Amino acid sequence: MNDFPGVLRVGDLDIAVSVSPRRKTVRLTVERDASVTAVVPPQVSEAELAKVVEAKRPWLYGKLAERRELGQARPARQYVAGEGFPYLGRSYRLRIVEPGREVRLIRGRLELGRGGGARDLVRWYRRVGESWLKRRIRPWAQRMGVEVTGLRVLPLGYRWGSCSPDGKVNIHWATMQLPPTLIDYVLVHELAHLLRHDHSAEFWRLVERALPGYEDCRERLRRLGPDLWLPEEGR
Repeated sequence: MNDFPGVLRVGDLDIAVSVSPRRKTVRLTVERDASVTAVVPPQVSEAELAKVVEAKRPWLYGKLAERRELGQARPARQYVAGEGFPYLGRSYRLRIVEPGREVRLIRGRLELGRGGGARDLVRWYRRVGESWLKRRIRPWAQRMGVEVTGLRVLPLGYRWGSCSPDGKVNIHWATMQLPPTLIDYVLVHELAHLLRHDHSAEFWRLVERALPGYEDCRERLRRLGPDLWLPEEGR
């Protein structure tokens, strides 16, 4: 069995390596804390692992960016009258109403039933996001020449979105806190993945073609991400 170091340095990446006789191939994982781990079969050498890491470098960088954008500490929120929660780039203050009421946005206030909390608000973001995002994604899909067979709003951990080859798109409910222009960037990013499953130069050309100046959106998203409300139970 190879005697790997605890951490293998490959370029600018530190890979925590463990050997498992049950593995037949190398498994690379970007953990929740933005560390990178590798589980390898006994016969794999350091040089072979380094080649796998190099081949997966664009994917690793993409995942690391997602972890860092969505993984930072969020400001705490209290579920009391006057507390602000963002929706489509604007902050709306809570109005506490009778218990058991479903969350709703009325006359510039978010109504939350007394005793309600994070789960109720996450449920509201998901509910309003389903209809809003389905309408929003249609013209982008037409412009990019892709077919969306379904869209769901889900807790996606440290990802803004995900998609599958059959045209299904998933969007993190927390995106509904962003300004619409940044939501558009998230949607275009996922639609481009329906055409290219990597973060190659061709992938970014597809994004640029649909959304010129996307770099500004990506940078604004990186800056705004840590300020969004993302409770542990809603990840």
